[in-house]
Amino acid sequence: MDSKSTRGLATRAIHGSSGRDAFGSPHTPIYNTTTFAFRSTADLLDVVEGNKPGSLYTRYGLNPSIVALEETLAGLEGAQQAWAFCSGMAAESALFLTHGREGVVCIGDAYGGTLELLSSQLPLLGIRTHLILGSEIDRLDALLAAGAKLVFCETPGNPTLELIDIPALAARVHAHGARLAVDNTFASPVNQRPLALGADFVVHSATKYLGGHSDLTAGTLMGSKELLAPVWNWRKNLGSMIAPETASLLSRSLRSLVVRVRQQNATAQLIAEAMARHRGITRVMYPGLPDFPGHDLARRQMDGYGGLLTIEVSGGGIAATRVADRLRLFALAPSLGGAESLVTQPCTTSHHDLSPEERRRRGISDAMLRLSVGLEDPADLIADLEQALR
Repeated sequence: MDSKSTRGLATRAIHGSSGRDAFGSPHTPIYNTTTFAFRSTADLLDVVEGNKPGSLYTRYGLNPSIVALEETLAGLEGAQQAWAFCSGMAAESALFLTHGREGVVCIGDAYGGTLELLSSQLPLLGIRTHLILGSEIDRLDALLAAGAKLVFCETPGNPTLELIDIPALAARVHAHGARLAVDNTFASPVNQRPLALGADFVVHSATKYLGGHSDLTAGTLMGSKELLAPVWNWRKNLGSMIAPETASLLSRSLRSLVVRVRQQNATAQLIAEAMARHRGITRVMYPGLPDFPGHDLARRQMDGYGGLLTIEVSGGGIAATRVADRLRLFALAPSLGGAESLVTQPCTTSHHDLSPEERRRRGISDAMLRLSVGLEDPADLIADLEQALR
């Protein structure tokens, strides 16, 4: 049998943890347990001091349901270690507080909550943050030379699907002795694996594609054991641990990750092509379209183009709102990555807290609608969009 690291992605998604439990279960059951007893103080100290693996206390993450999830997550991204969190924002916060205290540079588009954390909350703690556009990457060397030690990017970015060249950025960041973190939520490990491309950290909102059913909230941070070791205490003492029930639910969802995402890739491509031909649409942002600015880069660093696309509706923000309100299969809701298709107008949800001026600076217009493509029949989703656009 090949080692786990050489198995295919779908195999790792299903068989990523240590294996069957003592009773032969093919998946780790829910250990809805806060604390675990020991036969002796010596046995307890072996676990407390890290001499032996074992279960101890759920808030620490030393719970079989959580550990099994983390083994699978690490295998999907090719990481030495993965930590699970109660949300993607919790994972990002722990990353910034551990490795970003000397300064964080965020490049390009990102989730509105991430931008708010970087621009408003972290500076209150004395952490210098710098938010630059993808087109302003020439500013990066000066910021790193001034002392920033962590660079963060989201690729594809929210909501314009802007792509960033991960290998090129990693080389630039490492030349200054800094670290690179990539939010891989939009792509998922099925379409992109940043660690293999040179990144030091990968972060996910596991609420999205990893969870895949709009029924859990979770996050994860992955990387080397050395770099993730100091993150452990931040997660423990900030109380941002994932619950065993959620960990078990996420483990179940990962078993279908590959087939779900590949189907969403295929459907999103068909919808993007249909919308590119529609007279009521002025622009379609999707990496799978040949005229998308990052199409060639997507072909180089991605295995699939993703299940998200953004369209701009002719007539501006009011017209876009009317289209969103008329959709029947696409539910009007934030979030993404679930089995059901969703539509959101970024100016009213994910990027609502940014000023109109900042949205314009980032190229986020009121006419944009972000479509999260689910698992419905492609023809039905296209028909829904066409009737709303009429």
